[in-house]
Amino acid sequence: MRQTPRRRFTSSLLGLTLGAPLLARAQSTTEAADFWTLLRQGGNVLLMRHAQTESGIGDPPNFRIGDCSTQRNLNDVGREQSRRVAAAFQREKIVLDEVRSSAWCRCVDTAELAFGRHTVWSPINSFFQQNGRETQTAEVLRALKSFKAPRNLVLVTHQVNISALTGGFVAMGEILLTRPGQMADGRLRVLARQSF
Repeated sequence: MRQTPRRRFTSSLLGLTLGAPLLARAQSTTEAADFWTLLRQGGNVLLMRHAQTESGIGDPPNFRIGDCSTQRNLNDVGREQSRRVAAAFQREKIVLDEVRSSAWCRCVDTAELAFGRHTVWSPINSFFQQNGRETQTAEVLRALKSFKAPRNLVLVTHQVNISALTGGFVAMGEILLTRPGQMADGRLRVLARQSF
C-alpha cells in the first residue's frame, strides 16, 4: 500500500516519538559506563550536589551554619539516595582519596551517608543568598590546579557552586565527573555524569 505524504510524516513522527526514550536510555547507559570507566582511571574531581531535600529554595531567614534545625535538610528520599551512592561506589570498588563538603547540613549529611566521611571546605559553601560567587569559584579553581592523578576527589556542594564551576545544571544527588586539566573557557569541563 502506498503511503500519502501525510501518512509518511505521521509514521516518521511516531517512529521518532517511540525511539526517543530508547535513545535517551542508550545515552544514559553509555554515560554511566563512561562515568565508572573514567573514575577508575583516577585523576578526577567529582562535583556532587547534595541529595534530595525538604521542599523550598535556599534556607529559612533564621538560617545558621552549625544549627541544622535552622536549615533546609535532606528528606527521606535524599537519605536513601545517598545510601544508593554508597552502595554503587562499593559495588564498583572505587577508591576516593578525599571528600570535601560544604558546611551546610544537607551537604555534610549527604557526604557522610554516601562516602562515610568528609572535611568541611568553606570555598564550596553556598553563596545563593550572599556574595562570594567570584571569589569562592576562583579559590576552588586555583586549588584544583595542583590536583594530580591518580587521586579522586569529591566535592559535595550546591547547585550555584557547581553551575559557577561548570556552567551547567545538576539535579539533587547527581554527580558530575571533571578533570582539572581539561578546562573549557576557564571552567571545569564535564566528562560524564551519574544520577542515583
